[in-house]
Amino acid sequence: MDLADDLMTRPYDVYERLRSTSPVHRITGTDGQPAWLVTRFDDVRTALADPRLSLDKTHAREGNYRGLSLPPALDANLLNMDPPDHTRLRRLVGRAFTQRRVEQLRTPIRATANRLLDALGEQGTTDLIASYAAPLPITVICDLLGVPDSYRRDFRGWTTALIAPDPGRPQAAKEAIVAMLGFFKELMAHKRREPADDLLSDLIAVRDAEGDRLTEDELMSLAFLILFAGYENTVQLIGNATLALLQYPEQMAVLRQDPSRIHASVEEFARYEGPALLAIRRFPTQDVTIGGIRIPAGETVLLSLSAANRDPDRFPDPDRLDLGRDAAGHLALGHGIHYCLGAPLARAETEIALAALLERFEELELTGEEPRWRPSLRARGLLDLPVRYRATRHSS
Repeated sequence: MDLADDLMTRPYDVYERLRSTSPVHRITGTDGQPAWLVTRFDDVRTALADPRLSLDKTHAREGNYRGLSLPPALDANLLNMDPPDHTRLRRLVGRAFTQRRVEQLRTPIRATANRLLDALGEQGTTDLIASYAAPLPITVICDLLGVPDSYRRDFRGWTTALIAPDPGRPQAAKEAIVAMLGFFKELMAHKRREPADDLLSDLIAVRDAEGDRLTEDELMSLAFLILFAGYENTVQLIGNATLALLQYPEQMAVLRQDPSRIHASVEEFARYEGPALLAIRRFPTQDVTIGGIRIPAGETVLLSLSAANRDPDRFPDPDRLDLGRDAAGHLALGHGIHYCLGAPLARAETEIALAALLERFEELELTGEEPRWRPSLRARGLLDLPVRYRATRHSS
């Protein structure tokens, strides 16, 4: 079953049809190779935590979908690893994303949000992705890693080439990989010459002082993953949440009346329109049965986070944004040992971004120009979000 075009243009309609007909479907991946697609909440949640479903590509059977191909210096990351290597690397970077550390970042995140909104002026129109949703998380993650201003390149162009490749430019993804590899090599050399009090310098120190704990490829790959995922997921979560509010003005009014509800509302935004359609592909290390369907070892399993989060058996009336809903337990950021490492930071950035936006602008609406979704089966995010705005009187 080749669903690529339909999934990119109307994913939730397709997922509703798939869920209602069978728990698991045989489909064609983006590279033309076969895979198994799982769409129901209980099956997806169970599979996310199943240790028999490996992220290690060495378990993949030849001729099955394998996902994004990266050079070794970028591929040795947490999204391709099982324990014990996964446990070792996650422990090394986990302290940077604790709730306590995130709370310390709230003030600089709000300052960045205010600066970006200041640049918009009192009223006008803007693409809110380019002017706000994208630059906010890239600033935050670069500050966390310790990426100097002079090294902050066109990450948006690179990541788009990887997760939403242009069919008219088949070489764009390879060019982006080469550019990113060169960037990270240059950045690592700079941080070794001029270490500072930041996460990247800490990781380099671990690598250089205790090389048995972190290989050079693992170091590069960790930096790549933190920057890539920390940026992409949050851009999409902020953009998608803002669009949802614009499409549900009565829900926006609820948050304007009681801004304290924004914190809990982030869970519903993530459930309703999360940053990823699919979890990273998995390969069974032995034959497994999911939803009554037997899947042979080595074949590719794709777990649809977005389909699971719209499963009416778990979330009644799932296609409606309801900020009064208890959305706890959604799968937008994963489940199990591979649960998104940066989830606390992504939540905080989204909460702060929305709070600052609603506080700053008493009028915020779509211009009438239809927002465009990125044509990707991996990510669920906007290319642009054209809005008209007017500042709240006496806003700072």
